[in-house]
Amino acid sequence: MTTATITGKSGGIKCRLHHRKINATVNLSALNQVFAQLKNSSILGGNSSIENSGRFSYWAAEPVEIFEFYSGQKNPFEKLQDILRKYSAPKFNSELPRGIFYGGWIGFFSYELGRYIEKLPCTTIDDLEMPLIRLCFYDRVVAFDHIEKTSWLFALEIQGDNKKPGQKLDELEQLILQSQKIKIPSHVCTELEKIDFSNIRCNMAKDYYLRTIEKIKKYIYDGETYQINFSRRFETEFNADAIDLFHWQNQYNPSPYAAYIHTDDFKIVSASPEMFITINDGFIQTKPIKGTRPRIKNSKEDYTRELLNNNKEQAELNMIIDLERNDVAKICIPGTRKVTQPRTIETYPTVLHAVATIGGRLRDDVTICDVLKAMFPGGSITGAPKIRSMEIIDETEPTARGVYTGCIGFIGIDGNACLNIAIRTIIIRDNKAYAQTGGGIVADSDAEAEWQETIIKARALLAGINNVMSIEK
Repeated sequence: MTTATITGKSGGIKCRLHHRKINATVNLSALNQVFAQLKNSSILGGNSSIENSGRFSYWAAEPVEIFEFYSGQKNPFEKLQDILRKYSAPKFNSELPRGIFYGGWIGFFSYELGRYIEKLPCTTIDDLEMPLIRLCFYDRVVAFDHIEKTSWLFALEIQGDNKKPGQKLDELEQLILQSQKIKIPSHVCTELEKIDFSNIRCNMAKDYYLRTIEKIKKYIYDGETYQINFSRRFETEFNADAIDLFHWQNQYNPSPYAAYIHTDDFKIVSASPEMFITINDGFIQTKPIKGTRPRIKNSKEDYTRELLNNNKEQAELNMIIDLERNDVAKICIPGTRKVTQPRTIETYPTVLHAVATIGGRLRDDVTICDVLKAMFPGGSITGAPKIRSMEIIDETEPTARGVYTGCIGFIGIDGNACLNIAIRTIIIRDNKAYAQTGGGIVADSDAEAEWQETIIKARALLAGINNVMSIEK
């Protein structure tokens, strides 16, 4: 075990970072359970699939303060910039693993924040009335390194603290020790193909969905757009504990950018496989997903080669790569923007995805607000061109997306950040669970096939809800 301190740099409220490295065994599910019982807790990762992507999982609770911005309020980015400047800490320290989050803001940005970036219509119904921005500032964080199999405890010493840094670190260590004493039972695997949709409500009927696909294709034929990400929302009763749903997703649908957000009014359970942005020491990357196929275990059917060679899916991802290259170019040093990983197929427990990675070196004057203005929301969940696609989404989808296709993650006080694209994400509010799925519509899309794709994606979410609800009963 090692303990050290680092003094923050000038600007904002200066923070002194205290950290402790421990080699104690960490049961991820048990630690998820412990933190879920704490007030305003946030979990990022919390499962082993993150090892090959973000490397670290994070747990935090009981924030120093909470920043929220709602639809109808004014100047979100000015207010966001002010709050992000409030605290300061070192940019980098060689004692710590590169890119690790050691304190700062964790939360989400809802899809409709895009209306404050571009002039867009506002005809959808915002029935969930969730914040457009919700960020919690955490002065204590547990980080687990999935590669080194070690844990880091972080505590920020802030002027006026009631607790000494050593006490904060001790409390975090006690939470790890507490997690070692509990055992999370395994959940039953639900057969995805047998999910009954008869009791699941949807924000659009099938005939509306099919007609809308044809309407979108006409927009494409008329040259107004090349691709639209069209989605529909499922709704069902939910009277169980949200953390149990997070456990189920981590067991049967583990995702590298998973997240759990706990508030008094709602819970968010995200099993997202998609990274929106990662900022590490001034270098930004984005990793859009375009192209999905079912992955059926113990089956002779293998869709990997079909997805890899599918001309429609190739064209779809190429369009988004081009869009993201343009977005990244707005904020990066000329000549640094490039495709760092060409189209490849990634395998997940229930689906296959086609992905690519685009990156560049940020200009020195760029802030996180500049990044959001240039890139939010992600092109993979809007379409190309982005602005016209968002107008069509507003016209054709009856309800506001909210957190779905927004982003969830952290913004560190050192300037680093990692935000997912909030797909495969369930919102739990007022004893109801909401899950939304969609896909990219292009000129040769088949309406029935797109309908079935939304079902394939929804099954992995609804299966967990059904399983947790059946245990609760």
